[in-house]
Amino acid sequence: MDLLKKIYCRTFQFAFKMAIPVLPYRDPKEMASVDEVPVLLKKLGRSSVLLVTDKGLRNAGVTARLEKVLKENDIRCAVFDKVEQNPTIHNVEAARRVYMKNNCKALIGFGGGSSIDCAKAVGARLAYPWRSIDQMKGILKIWRRIPPLIAIPTTAGTGSEVTVASIITDSEKKHKYALNSFPLIPRYNVLDPKVTYTLPPSLTATTGMDALTHAVEAYIGGSTTEKTRGLAKEATRLIFENIETAYKDGRNRRARDNMLHASNRAGLAFSISYVGYVHAVAHSLGGQYGIPHGLANAVLLPIVLEDYGECVYKKLSELAKAAGIAKVGASDRVNAKRFIAAVRLLNRRMGIPEKLSGIRKEDIPVMAGHADKEANPLYPVPRLMDAKELERYYYMVADELE
Repeated sequence: MDLLKKIYCRTFQFAFKMAIPVLPYRDPKEMASVDEVPVLLKKLGRSSVLLVTDKGLRNAGVTARLEKVLKENDIRCAVFDKVEQNPTIHNVEAARRVYMKNNCKALIGFGGGSSIDCAKAVGARLAYPWRSIDQMKGILKIWRRIPPLIAIPTTAGTGSEVTVASIITDSEKKHKYALNSFPLIPRYNVLDPKVTYTLPPSLTATTGMDALTHAVEAYIGGSTTEKTRGLAKEATRLIFENIETAYKDGRNRRARDNMLHASNRAGLAFSISYVGYVHAVAHSLGGQYGIPHGLANAVLLPIVLEDYGECVYKKLSELAKAAGIAKVGASDRVNAKRFIAAVRLLNRRMGIPEKLSGIRKEDIPVMAGHADKEANPLYPVPRLMDAKELERYYYMVADELE
């Protein structure tokens, strides 16, 4: 990256860091069971709600408990259950039409980050009916208050239930981008481990590593605060202590609950301190090929951390201590290497591949351009890189280039 662009990026990031104390971040009100949702809606005076979810969850009966308690409490519940793995603009517009047709007054995002992100974007479109999703992408484009949004995560990974971001895919342009605005932070979230019991082991693994990526990238960046450092360390500890148990025994309530809280804490950390190039590259891979975000993050994380080198050793050593894997008396370099090795080992034990298939060489410059545009100047990464420099990650992560 040339010197002038580096100066611009670091100045931009410094300004955002200085503004953190006055920006309208807020922690959503946390509930422990879906049974509390009708009480909340009645308190808010909302008698009709749109449930945004996906077909798989609904067909598996995961949303049935919520739908039942809403009906028992005379709250009308319209349902949009066609959210795709990477939610699209078409999903958002279709869900918005269901909301308006049924005269809904509140939103529930029930599922992984896809459903919650879709619900956030629906809220944005309701607040700005004259703007397209494309016109609201980027930073601080949304200022109007959206309808009350309750987020119920069924995966312990995305942290979308506490963040400012909604990640949406333009399926026609094969591009995934973020809407980053404070009104998108859900006002309420439900951390109910029971709704995560049916999450398959493979998704438990990749979404859990997604949460770890949030914690790590928030911690090693340049915009940390005392609060976000503490949250990231707590999330890292909880993930290392619980992810394999949740992976092997999906009905272990303690492990599931701890993973939900780890994801939540990591989400709070990166919502303030942001993520980095792992996410930027992963988003471009998801937009181009539909690669699940958690999988892309899990595979990329050790690759990018190792490539950063010495500039992240001290902070990775601190995370190694938080995770309980540091060697007493060892140098930062040694403990940082232990941390990266431990990430690789977690991936291997949970069946996550070391490489990604299907990457085409001719697509790499376009994807790297998208990653560059997403990350720079916003993400306070340990070492700045431009699109050309980011291209190497696609080669490093590719199983075989097509």
